[in-house]
This record gives sequence, structure tokens and C-alpha cells, in this order.
Amino acid sequence: MQYRHHPTDELLSGWGRYPVLKCVTHAPETCEGAHRVLETGPVIARGAGRAYGDSALQAQGVIRTTQMGRAVSLDAASGVLEAEAGASFADVLAITVPQGWFVPVTPGTKFVTLGGAAAADVHGKNHHAAGAFGDHVLWLELMGADGSLRRCSPTEDPALFEATLGGMGLTGIIRRLALQMIPVETAWMRQETVMAPDLEAAFAAFEASQDWTYTVAWIDALAGGAAQGRTVLFRGEHARLDDLPAARRARPLEAPARRRLSVPANAPNLLLNRWSARAFNMAYWRAQRGKTETQLVDYDSYFYPLDAVLHWNRLYGRRGFVQYQCVLPLAASLRGLRQMLDAIRASGEGAFLAVLKLMGAQSRTGLSFPMQGYTLALDFPMTKTLPRLLHRLDAIVTAYQGRIYLAKDARMSAETFRRGYDDLENFEALRRDIGAAGVFKSHQSERLGLS
Repeated sequence: MQYRHHPTDELLSGWGRYPVLKCVTHAPETCEGAHRVLETGPVIARGAGRAYGDSALQAQGVIRTTQMGRAVSLDAASGVLEAEAGASFADVLAITVPQGWFVPVTPGTKFVTLGGAAAADVHGKNHHAAGAFGDHVLWLELMGADGSLRRCSPTEDPALFEATLGGMGLTGIIRRLALQMIPVETAWMRQETVMAPDLEAAFAAFEASQDWTYTVAWIDALAGGAAQGRTVLFRGEHARLDDLPAARRARPLEAPARRRLSVPANAPNLLLNRWSARAFNMAYWRAQRGKTETQLVDYDSYFYPLDAVLHWNRLYGRRGFVQYQCVLPLAASLRGLRQMLDAIRASGEGAFLAVLKLMGAQSRTGLSFPMQGYTLALDFPMTKTLPRLLHRLDAIVTAYQGRIYLAKDARMSAETFRRGYDDLENFEALRRDIGAAGVFKSHQSERLGLS
């Protein structure tokens, strides 16, 4: 079969819209077509483009995996899902929730592809209870540098399997995978809200909520003094049939359709700044006071609140934004996060959408991000002065032996990267052994000095 696709030159970015890079882009529909692309030079796979920075950018070649298939099949008896890597969480949930099955781990958007989730070893609100996405992958099929397909799993080629989970596409192109789903009785979540007036109280609330499957907190990254780190913790469980009002029990696996808004154009750069960020944080904190009763929330609203606003990244204007996400070891998290919040407040930069989560034990090494401790994610509009703050935050993370999330990173230095990820020699040796080095490369991997 002849490969007929013609590559195009495109200006691409991650979800943060920074950096922007001109890339030769391919959209093969078959494995043979993808193999032809591999012969042209360094490439990286790109799913839905929801990684925030430059991990799915490569000037010499980007392969769009969504064109290679999005088929999904579910064994309704066992809950084993088999899917092509281009399928998104939205594709999966539309099929599985009506049959009583939910994804075991999900990031904060359902528009991520399964291949991208595996490549980033994504985590969710339940890492303390369920681990990362890769902990529930039964097997995956990987296209190597020579175009061959290899199936790997915890028992079949386990070193390649573990390196690919969190490997950011640098071991090959994930073609298919199998995922063990979890059973649910309804399409609803039971949610409780806990107000914590400062960071120490927030940690206590997380520790007291470890029996809950899902925990996540909004944190005011700009509050100072006694209010530093004030937090609203949301904890949740999949609602059982008995939790639903009588009117919903006839169709418990149906979720209401959400009204979706869209940001039609880039917002002015002046819209989001330190003053509007502080005003928003104050208003949000006040709005949550008193909301301590248990609520029933549909799963879409609970797990994917930002998906209700299409193209919300346009709110940051043409300059784009940086999402900075780090994790600090458990014993150092309170001291380290206090220093980070001090630095953010002193910088004058506006921090939006600040999220705090507690992570459980580390599952794997390589490039996988999670470790036991607290993870903080913050969105900053890109400004001329922001790099100074981010370098300061890097220094704090490094001092406390933490690390920065590669799926969110757009500007970390190679030195910071190597001090955060301590198993790089084995990862790079494996890439050389399978012929992936020099073939699968991203703008990010080149910036970070990976071979």
C-alpha cells in the first residue's frame, strides 16, 4: 500500500499556547503510513494536543495519532476496555458509563486521548487511593522505530511497558491499549466541601479525608498572613443507587446534558493580572462558605468542570500561559509549599486556577511524575517577568527533592529536570537498546537534553 498523505507545515502549541513552533505535520491513517513518516527523521506523536507545553511538538515531524483510529470496545462482563490510542476519554465514557463502567483514573479534561494519558502516566483526584493511569493499563501495543508493533505488559517486555508509561512518547507510538475499568451504579457523584482557613488546616483536611476515593482542593495562591494557603477541599465518591432521589433511580446511568459555552476569540492581555486574580480568589472563597452539605453532582461536572467552557485557554490572550505543576515529598510539602506561596505573592504575578492534591506512593521510575506527597498546579499568564518567578519556584522544588510534571512543562531547564528525575540513565539506555533514541524526539526532550 502506498503512503499518499502529504505533510503540512503548521504552527502548533500545547494547550497553554506557549511556546508556538512551526512543525511538519503528518496525519497517517495506517501503521504503514506512520512507518513511512518514521523514515523521514525525528518525530513525536501528538494526540489531542492537551499537554500544556512542548512535549508534543517537533519541528521536523509530528504524527497525529487521532487519524490512526479511535475504535473502542468494552467487555461489559469484565470491564476490560480495548481501544485505539487516538480515542479520547469522552469517546470512552460515552460508551462505558451507560453500561456501568468508569475510567479508573482521569485527568481534569475528558478531551485527552488514551495514548496521551498513557504516555504522560496521568493522575487524577484519586492518586492516593488508585495510583496513576498506568497502574490500570493491562497491556499496550507500541510501534517502534522500525515500524514493528510490540505488545508489552507487566509480564511481557515489562521494562519497555514501564518506560512507556510516563515516557512522553519517547519510546515509540502507542497504537492500542487495554484498560481495566471500574464498576459504577450511577452517573453521579456524592460530594462534600471542606473549608480550610490556612495551609496547615488544608493538610489536616486532606489527611482526614484519605478514606474518600477522590480529593482535590482549590487553593488561594495569593492570600497572605494568617490566610496563606486557604483552601476549599472537595471530596467525592461515586454515588450508589440508594443515594439518588427517587426521580433519578429509573435511569441512574444517564447524566444530564451540560450547556457548553465557548470563548470565541483571544481575550485582551490585560484581562488577567494580579489584581483580577486576587479579586477572583476572594470572590471564590466567599462563595464557597456555607457549602458544607453533601451534594449530588453529575460525573461530568465533578471531574471536568473546565470542559464546560470550550477554548478556555483563549482567556489568556495571544501570549498564552504556563501551567506550573510540581510535587514535593510528603515530609517536605508543608515547608516547601509555604515558601512557594511566599514567592508567588512577592512576585506580583497573577496565579489562576491553583489546585492542590495529595498523592500516594510512587508506582514507577523513568519519566513518570507522581511521588508520595502534595502536588500544586498553578496557571500563570505568560509575561516578561514570569520566568524570574518560575526559576525561583524551580529552586524551591529542587531544594526539597521534588519534581515538575512533564505534561505541563514548557520551559524547565535540563539541570532542574535531571535533579528531579533520578532514573534517567536506565531510561536512556533502554531507548538506545530499542532504537528509539534519535527517532522519537520532542521539542521538550531536546530542551531537556535527552538523547
